[in-house]
Amino acid sequence: MEQILEKPAHSPTLDTVLMVEETIRNAKEVIKIAELKRRLPRQVNHNTLKIILAYLQKNGKIEFTPDGVVWISMPKEFYRKV
Repeated sequence: MEQILEKPAHSPTLDTVLMVEETIRNAKEVIKIAELKRRLPRQVNHNTLKIILAYLQKNGKIEFTPDGVVWISMPKEFYRKV
């Protein structure tokens, strides 16, 4: 009987996650995915980018809009003042 081996999902490196996070945060505006890819310092596989964006959204750092993604997370200094 032939076994079907599932290919493990690729996990992005911390360096890649931080690079995407910084690029979105520095955009200071809604940015389309295609524009985000152009602004990244190095190329990121589309599926890897989707995993990173899902992670950032789940953790409340970005939000998807009809026009693209936008950074929504507040700096820690903001919470300390409150």
